Amino acid sequence: MGLQEFQVVGRHLPTTNEPNPKIYRMRIFAPNEVVAKSRFWYFLRQLKKVKKASGEVIGVNVIHEAKPLKVKNFGIWLRYDSRSGTHNMYKEFRDLSRADAVKSLYQDMAARHRARFRSIHILRVVELAKSDDVRRPYIKQLLTPNLKFPLPHRVGKTAATFVATRPSTF
Repeated sequence: MGLQEFQVVGRHLPTTNEPNPKIYRMRIFAPNEVVAKSRFWYFLRQLKKVKKASGEVIGVNVIHEAKPLKVKNFGIWLRYDSRSGTHNMYKEFRDLSRADAVKSLYQDMAARHRARFRSIHILRVVELAKSDDVRRPYIKQLLTPNLKFPLPHRVGKTAATFVATRPSTF
């Protein structure tokens, strides 16, 4: 499930009482444009008194990452429905793009909380520019300078094929 970030802009259809209706814009993570528009109407119906039959989509744009090769830290606020109720949550992810961080969020929520795509509402996605903004220890441990990972069980190359001693791998 490759997600993309869409900007969906829509409004209520003009009427005689309201010739210039208010325009609403949402940033929605979805696999394609059809799902993005569907989620837009789903959220707009909950937040405002506008539904698809009495509204129109003005535009749908894909939002691309400005620096897709730079590793960034993201903070994501979400709300999800579990089997017992509705919960608010804040999670942090380290990824290359906002869409990849949200994809990681959906995988994490499915694994840890058995939450489905339909029951997760993403409220806000923020790139954490400063290392002081990072709250979670599992992301903080990756921010230390000159971080090195051990490479256990390395087998060195030998000059001969058959040697008298066993290789040391630690």
